[in-house]
Amino acid sequence: MSGLRQSWPVPARPRPIILVGAGAIVRSAHMPAYRRLGLPIAGVFDIRRDTAVETARLFDVARVFTTLAEASATSDAVFDLAVPGSQIVDVLRCLPAGAPVLIQKPMGDSLEGARRILAVCRERQLVAALNFQLRFSPNVLATRDLLERGAIGDVTDIEVRVIDRQPWEQWSFLKGAPRLEVLYHSIHYLDVIRSIAGEPRGVHCLALPHPRFGDFADTRSTILLDYGPRVRCSLTMNHLHAHDATHRESMMKIEGTSGAALLTMGVNLDYPVGSPDRLETSLGGGAWTATLLRGSWFTEAFEGPMSNLQRFVAGEDPSLVSPVDDAIKTMALVEACYQSAGSATTPVPEA
Repeated sequence: MSGLRQSWPVPARPRPIILVGAGAIVRSAHMPAYRRLGLPIAGVFDIRRDTAVETARLFDVARVFTTLAEASATSDAVFDLAVPGSQIVDVLRCLPAGAPVLIQKPMGDSLEGARRILAVCRERQLVAALNFQLRFSPNVLATRDLLERGAIGDVTDIEVRVIDRQPWEQWSFLKGAPRLEVLYHSIHYLDVIRSIAGEPRGVHCLALPHPRFGDFADTRSTILLDYGPRVRCSLTMNHLHAHDATHRESMMKIEGTSGAALLTMGVNLDYPVGSPDRLETSLGGGAWTATLLRGSWFTEAFEGPMSNLQRFVAGEDPSLVSPVDDAIKTMALVEACYQSAGSATTPVPEA
């Protein structure tokens, strides 16, 4: 089907962006997306000044702030937070009351942390959204367009399968963290599934470490979401598939009463370089056809959350796609996964 929506409109009069946090995700995704859209960057701050200086140099940002208070003094700015979940609350307390802010996921390290973040956002009347950018990837936007047109019909089956080799060892801050895969990776798929199928009744989850990576928590998971008899929903993740690329997978399949969509998230297949995303559809019982995509999750999807936030503040968009009030429900789903993973399973009865 042609003419499917694959991008978010750009704000007509973009506000300057202040980057709080200047690490790898900012360099590889945030900044390339903002540069492509021509969004102005007013400055950058990081507690590691050398990191901020290097990011500013790479992207020709004129100003590196010495302190967070100095960064927060910029008027009419939009704040883009890319800091670990444990640091979000302290940063939010330093921002001007009423400021627009885009918060990198996860929304804290736990549901309790997410509740504290939500409370601070409400207390300071921040216009706050979570950077759940997978909702804005070209193939997800196009699939949502198909769903809204009724081309897929009523959703009956959602399946996510990722078999890859994520280099967890590159992210030193994750070493020793009590929660890993579901909180930092599968959270994206859980969030998209919520946006498509609504709130599940409950979950079954196994979240497992790997014997070769004893310093890291769950790097593999299997999740079943309970939507009753109407939708079967499963997620299978193995991020330590150490073999060649022949049998790597990175897909989300959505089936309905009238058609189906198969999405490939290419970044997982060879992180961080990745391969192109794909969208294949079978509508009305017809053959599978590929849709030409304008880009991928990395980095085109990062255009959408900032554009939506800026347009909402300017009155151009009627609502935020991922406001903190909705994002906390994704965090509640993550919490349920870990509670399930820590619970006893059903014993097999004697034969």
